[in-house]
Amino acid sequence: MTTPRAWQRMLSGRRLDLLDPSPVDIEIEDIAHGLAFVARWNGQTMGDHAFSVAEHSMLVEDIFARMVGGDGGPAKWRLAALLHDAAEYVIGDMISPFKTALGLDYKAFEAKLDAAVHIRFALPTDLPKGVRQRIKRADHACAWLEATQIAGFSEAEANKFFGRPRFAGWQDLRLHPLPAAAARAAFLSRFNALFDAAGSAP
Repeated sequence: MTTPRAWQRMLSGRRLDLLDPSPVDIEIEDIAHGLAFVARWNGQTMGDHAFSVAEHSMLVEDIFARMVGGDGGPAKWRLAALLHDAAEYVIGDMISPFKTALGLDYKAFEAKLDAAVHIRFALPTDLPKGVRQRIKRADHACAWLEATQIAGFSEAEANKFFGRPRFAGWQDLRLHPLPAAAARAAFLSRFNALFDAAGSAP
């Protein structure tokens, strides 16, 4: 019997083993490309373009920095916020109810990919608790903004499921879904700026 294929060929030419992902097979260009073509909310959003996971990731990083205040805090933690959904370039963006239905096996699979991504880009595989919590809060705030601005939720519904944002200036954030090519370029640009800043930090 032939062993089922458990790797995916990326546009970079890398073959990523999905069951045992190696950091050496992870390229930021593949991540940016994949996330730019993955739609949030299963594509059930307003506008002529999907709101991509690449755009969501950039917004989460922006919110994370606003929550810290000042200069946004260390670049490496902002980089971690930007990459918080990087695994979705391989597994897609499954809506939360489906993740719950799949259970722990899915979470373990996602965790392996996250760890490989972190190692590849010089981030700790286990982020400090405070950083993890702030990324989660930023993620929920981003989901609230997406839900109310482009996914058809009322504010009351969004408050129930995600919690109303609680950081300065959130009312000024407006979502504008981009074409995939523009989202990919913007994500790569933001990654490069943060990665360079993190590498040059003392």
